[in-house]
Amino acid sequence: MMIRQRQIKAIISKTCGAAMFTLAAFLVGASAKLAGIEINMIPPASAASGPSASPVKALQTREVYYPGTEDLAADEMRVIACGTGMPNARPKQAAACFLVELGNGDKFLFDIGSGSAERISALKIPYDYLDKVFIGHLHSDHFGDLGDLWIGGVIGNRINPLRVWGPSGSKPEYGTKYALAHMEKMYTWDSASRLGNVDIRGQVLEVHEFDYRAINKEIYNENGVSIRTIPAIHALDGPVSFILEWKGLKFAFSSDTFPNKWWMKYTKDADIAIHECFITPEDLVKKQKWTPGAALNVGTQIHTSPAQFGKVMSIIKPRLAVGYHFFNDYDTLPNVLEAVRSTYDGPLALAIDFMVFNITKDDIRVRMAVTDEDIWPQPATQAKLPPDASKRIGFSDFIFGGRVNFKEVVDRIYSEINEKYETEIPPPQ
Repeated sequence: MMIRQRQIKAIISKTCGAAMFTLAAFLVGASAKLAGIEINMIPPASAASGPSASPVKALQTREVYYPGTEDLAADEMRVIACGTGMPNARPKQAAACFLVELGNGDKFLFDIGSGSAERISALKIPYDYLDKVFIGHLHSDHFGDLGDLWIGGVIGNRINPLRVWGPSGSKPEYGTKYALAHMEKMYTWDSASRLGNVDIRGQVLEVHEFDYRAINKEIYNENGVSIRTIPAIHALDGPVSFILEWKGLKFAFSSDTFPNKWWMKYTKDADIAIHECFITPEDLVKKQKWTPGAALNVGTQIHTSPAQFGKVMSIIKPRLAVGYHFFNDYDTLPNVLEAVRSTYDGPLALAIDFMVFNITKDDIRVRMAVTDEDIWPQPATQAKLPPDASKRIGFSDFIFGGRVNFKEVVDRIYSEINEKYETEIPPPQ
């Protein structure tokens, strides 16, 4: 958390006012009352009566989120930022991706941009549970890691098919079906190589394409969860935004969009509204090395600038507004925040990867996740089948003839594994 603290010190040193202090509350871990919502990040008891320490017991309240260590209440929603950056890749921030987890056990991915599969894996969730993806549009920074989730999920023990929802386009070749059909073709060699070598049931890809022009149309309704689509305005016809509702909680996700009438109408009073908040045109010139003309066009017409983002949020009035899609650095965050606060003074978080939001009807809690870089996949949630060797494509005689089979070494490995796991798998001949 030292990086985040240095960020805040930089903000406070360069700016002033309650707006800046509000963001510090979200990122560092204070307590803030915003628009009637108390976001508790310090236990009330410790604030009132001092610390209650024990040399052997765990802390009752954690100011960070450790993946896989907290239950979700039956009426609780948890949202985790798995990608908050810009179209070009960098280590600090993956591209667009948000995970929504519900107390009924359902999990949904909204966008899955470049680099986000790594963030997703760090959350220690079995891939069988990560089987529903909603894509807002077909820029690589919004679906570039879908292939990694699809193929990588099979190797990571997913048995269930991967289900993907995405919009059509103004032409068939601009739609989700076309893109994913060609993604499957791109991975033809990869898919074929796994036949007969691993359990490939999770390699099934189910694509649900819907009309990008649909207005507030329900595209998903299962297990008490409703997801609707509204048109978005970005680059070409085709992009959409999503609204998820469950047990009286409302989650809205813009993907990428210029401010538009559909978002203003249908996302009002969302519990959490996640909307793009692009880098300022000035920083696009200074940091991204663009010309002023390109910076103004992309920063205010193709994307939503911070000041425009603030205006949008001042109209829809969510319980918590979340801005993303900018490189969140010590020298860019103050400019974004100042622009947002010129048009919006409500509850706000400017997202960074692994920011976590726990949402109930009574409370919104904002923290950062602490993750393990030495991550391994979780086990399958159902029994895995042994590979069907009859489906293996294998090698040509030319390539097979080049093998150097250290039989005594391989036989010993098979023998050791069979003894340890009480199996009788014969070594290859």
